[in-house]
Amino acid sequence: MPSFPPGFLWGVSTASYQIEGAVHEDGRGQSIWDTFAHTPGRVRDGDTGDVACDHYHRWPEDVELLGDLGVRAYRFSIAWPRVQPDGSGAVNPRGLDFYDNLVDALLARGVIPVPTLFHWDLPQALEDAGGWLNRDTAYRFAEYAAVVADRLGDRVTRWITLNEPIVHLAEGYAFGTHAPGRALMFDALPVAHHQLLGHGLAVRALRARGATEVMITNNCTPVRPAGPGPEDATAAAIYDAFHNGLFLDPMLTGRYPELSGMPADAPFIHDGDLDIIGTPVDALGINYYQPNRIGAPGADSPLPFEILPIEGVPQTAFGWPVVPGGLRELMVGLRARYGAALPPIYITENGCSTVDVPDADDRVHDAARIDYLDSHLRALHQAIDEGVDVRGYFVWSLMDNFEWEEGYHQRFGLVRVDYDTQRRTPKDSYEWLRSALAAQP
Repeated sequence: MPSFPPGFLWGVSTASYQIEGAVHEDGRGQSIWDTFAHTPGRVRDGDTGDVACDHYHRWPEDVELLGDLGVRAYRFSIAWPRVQPDGSGAVNPRGLDFYDNLVDALLARGVIPVPTLFHWDLPQALEDAGGWLNRDTAYRFAEYAAVVADRLGDRVTRWITLNEPIVHLAEGYAFGTHAPGRALMFDALPVAHHQLLGHGLAVRALRARGATEVMITNNCTPVRPAGPGPEDATAAAIYDAFHNGLFLDPMLTGRYPELSGMPADAPFIHDGDLDIIGTPVDALGINYYQPNRIGAPGADSPLPFEILPIEGVPQTAFGWPVVPGGLRELMVGLRARYGAALPPIYITENGCSTVDVPDADDRVHDAARIDYLDSHLRALHQAIDEGVDVRGYFVWSLMDNFEWEEGYHQRFGLVRVDYDTQRRTPKDSYEWLRSALAAQP
């Protein structure tokens, strides 16, 4: 691994529903992922996050793993239904106690807590009232952000509002492959606006409580036309506007991109909304996994684009193409697109699923993950050399976990979790990263 600038923030990431378990304990309310996972046919093999990695009970062990790894920061998410079981109103003190204790333990090990306020586990009560289709959810989110900051803000200064709102919009509300499982296609666009409105309101609430660095995390991708023709170019431009521009443009330029499908005169866009959405952030979180190759849609396609395979490159166990250069391409492209409006960047997720099988000594030799991380970090270093202001990198993920609709069939962790015993075993990639970080300035 090349040497990164002094002060570069190294971390790992997790998410509440994917690791915590304890879904019925200490006053936690029901989330949309509890409902979705318990609906037959929604998650592979009927897996649920009821237990997951049992982090709710085993967090001291997980904090020790973080400390031993040598990262300077830990990006985790706070489960909204653990703090406010119904998404509004009464606050559950035992839920806040959990995160309070976690923050104290992280700081005691010299690890900076970087909480994400929403990583897709919306309280079911809010979904029953319309979820993110309902404008009121944005205001409830800001109130929840204030509740959490009032409890943790004396020690937590870095915050992330939303995780990958494009994925929650697309998979949760447009296509129905994630919770809450709605398949509204482009009728789901109010979800985008209301998530952004909630983000802007939450930024203001956090700032009012002393936050020094507030960001949002988006999943972004370089978009490549499948061919040289105008049809493919148009399809790629539409996909880029939808996947990348829909959430970045209103924050950084004050308007929605024309090709995103968002109507300028939509009745759910109120006067003053874009000013709230454009509340300046201190940094931008970017999750990168792969580029996307986009072609013109087939005659029967309900979408104005088609996602096509990228051939001739390795694939992860998930079947995702491994294209490290895409990370540099994305960084340089964002700088070219937004110029001085682009805030500093943190890579808040990057990692891969591999087939991790312990050997006779219970070791996991995940050379493919090491190669993946090393190659992507070299590409990121190149972007920094080219002048892109990147200030940190978080590996996805600390440990194997519940991988949404794939259940427990994909392993992204630096630490292997035996789901029968909950035993944690650091993989070779954990040891590699620990050594690499020890050599950084």
